Amino acid sequence: MTGVLPVALANATKVIGNVIHTIKEYVMVIQLHTPVDNERLREVLRYFTGVIYQRPPLRSSVKRVIRTRRIHYIDLLEHSDRYVLVRVGCEAGTYMRKLAHDIGLLLGVGAHMRELRRTRTGPYKEDETLVRMQEVSEALYLWRNKGDERYLRKIILPVETAIAHLPKIIIRDTAVDAVAHGAHLAVPGIVRLTKDVALNKTVAILTLKGELVALGTALKSAVEIANMKKGIVVRTKRVYMKPGIYPAVWKKRQEQ
Repeated sequence: MTGVLPVALANATKVIGNVIHTIKEYVMVIQLHTPVDNERLREVLRYFTGVIYQRPPLRSSVKRVIRTRRIHYIDLLEHSDRYVLVRVGCEAGTYMRKLAHDIGLLLGVGAHMRELRRTRTGPYKEDETLVRMQEVSEALYLWRNKGDERYLRKIILPVETAIAHLPKIIIRDTAVDAVAHGAHLAVPGIVRLTKDVALNKTVAILTLKGELVALGTALKSAVEIANMKKGIVVRTKRVYMKPGIYPAVWKKRQEQ
């Protein structure tokens, strides 16, 4: 398989799990063992859209038990003789070669995956953010030998791009250092939040400048938080910002 593989550096490695376990998109070549009618093929592909049952293949790193996975869409790009080119958007952990096998079974002719390319992982897409190793090597050479960091900055994206798909809560400057020390987030520290904040959902906590402070688990929905005056509403689980960057207002209050 080729395609998009997000790689995190230094402290940003803490966020990579929230990228990998999100929506994936693949372009796959399926080889049918016998040609089929185009309309019949489209009918079968529609059957695999939505929640499907799937048992991981023999060569997999997980326990081979039947589990559910969501297929967001399957677009038929080309169909010629025994070869089918599709674009698939799916939940993380969906096995494409098993999907190709199962499509062949339902068609009644048999099929297997011939080629696979990952075109999206979470917020990172092949046509927008993919960088080749040769480009990384050249950018690193220019920085080390010429002191030119422009190309390196173009290749290495800010950690905030990795949480673009998550619900977000913007907090006051006076609350930043407390959260950076691992404190849970209370209502008075919130400036605004997005509508998709929901109970038990992972949320990104950001400063007014858009800097990532931490990830947390929402204890209330956006509507509930909007109607509250006090109380803890987000349980902090991973902190990214180092303490001491913003004023430690909470320490001064404790001392007083």
